Amino acid sequence: MRLNRSRVALAFGETLRSERRRRGMSQEELAEACDMDRTYPSLLERGQRTPTLTVLLDLAAALEVPPEQLVIDTAVRIEDG
Repeated sequence: MRLNRSRVALAFGETLRSERRRRGMSQEELAEACDMDRTYPSLLERGQRTPTLTVLLDLAAALEVPPEQLVIDTAVRIEDG
């Protein structure tokens, strides 16, 4: 089964937003922790960008979650969607 890129991006964005809020972080704080432009987390959360593997690892480290958890949570959102 081939996944639609925009569907994956939206599901990842929901996962990222949920984890970020659970940690009590702003998008700007997350961007700073990952050394990325302050607007990038917003683009990711709105499904307008998809992260590279490097960005995924940086986000996971900043959120203090295993990177595989972000992938698993995204896959669950896709299945439930």
